[in-house]
Amino acid sequence: MKNLVEELRWRGLFHDMMPGTEEQLLKESTTAYIGFDPTADSLHIGSMVQIILLVHLKNFGHQPIALVGGATGMIGDPSGKSDERNLLDEATLNKNVEGIKGVLSRFLDFNSTDSNAPIMVNNYDWMKDFSFIDFARDVGKRITVNYMMSKDSVKKRFSGDGEGMSFTEFTYQLIQGYDFYHLYKNYNCLLQMGGSDQWGNITTGTELVRRLNVNTEDEGAKAFALTTPLITKADGSKFGKSEGGNVWLTADKTSPYKFYQFWFNSTDADAEKYIKIFTFLDKETIEDLIEKHQQEPHLRLLQKKLAEEITVFVHSREEYEKAVKASNILFGNSTSEDLKQLDSQTFLDVFDGITQAEILKVDLENGIGIIDALSAKSGFLPSNSEARRALKENSISVNREKVTEDFSLSTSDLINNEFVLLQRGKKTYFILRAV
Repeated sequence: MKNLVEELRWRGLFHDMMPGTEEQLLKESTTAYIGFDPTADSLHIGSMVQIILLVHLKNFGHQPIALVGGATGMIGDPSGKSDERNLLDEATLNKNVEGIKGVLSRFLDFNSTDSNAPIMVNNYDWMKDFSFIDFARDVGKRITVNYMMSKDSVKKRFSGDGEGMSFTEFTYQLIQGYDFYHLYKNYNCLLQMGGSDQWGNITTGTELVRRLNVNTEDEGAKAFALTTPLITKADGSKFGKSEGGNVWLTADKTSPYKFYQFWFNSTDADAEKYIKIFTFLDKETIEDLIEKHQQEPHLRLLQKKLAEEITVFVHSREEYEKAVKASNILFGNSTSEDLKQLDSQTFLDVFDGITQAEILKVDLENGIGIIDALSAKSGFLPSNSEARRALKENSISVNREKVTEDFSLSTSDLINNEFVLLQRGKKTYFILRAV
């Protein structure tokens, strides 16, 4: 077997592991799992490290299991949280589970017939019929309160200024630990992986695998743990958020254009780090890119390649190419035809923050003189005389094409049957929105 741990180390994807983990992964094809709790109906880029870890696992000949936490999602993981989570209602939880299954299916082929084909499971399937008394007797009996209290996720909540931790959240690590035992028994899963904040929950699972197998044919069973570092920006700030909030992996929450821009706008230091973590480019290619980038940083070679690789991986080659074209609209020599190829959301993303005014579509059907469009109908320019002056200066463009005083706006000028882009000079934009 190729050395997965060595690969993870140079990529910056390795934080810690239990003794024997590397040897197990080198010895034979190993089944390993990562859990995703359904706190929303999609996943954001904070989950990308774990998705990429599952893909690396598959590429190195091991078998990945993606667990969607339909059961654990009912409680909420206390790790890294200073306060009690709000519990989700069943309808929201089911919607979130289905959404996350859809996202994961884009990166892992759960219909594959390979010997190490990825598997998707939902822990609700085996927890739903587990009575509280049975769980307390069969599982709770195996782990002491002292052991559970020693976990950082628990200690921080009890030593902080908050209200502590409910019994519900306290049991989370036992339920997650039982997931590992269930996957061990039913799928021969020997390894759980996750972020470094999951170490306590994961090692509870390895302990349950050992203790629940006492006096059985699997006595002495060994399970393993491996964690990845929590990703931060070079300035120490939190990774995964833009000015508009979370950067999601689905286009309905974050457009491919904004997704592309997030990565393209990385600093040099972050891009050098991220291209190892978030792409599958080999070491030689990455080191060559880094060297070329350091010689000519103004070309932003690292940022361009990073944004290309991850946008194609998450969305598609087609969406990546659309995002590049959209990016060039503000800074390149785009035309009216380029603008008209943008969908409404991408158009608004490109011209985010630009002042808008509504205009009646019926007026466009009859034609609107450019002077009226610039002043009385929109307020873009303060007066008709200012509009005439700008037109005589040849500084007015409609959808990136220069116009003169005799120009008339019509429905044929609408971008996506909705917008008209007005422009004075190189940098002053205004949007008319037809209603």
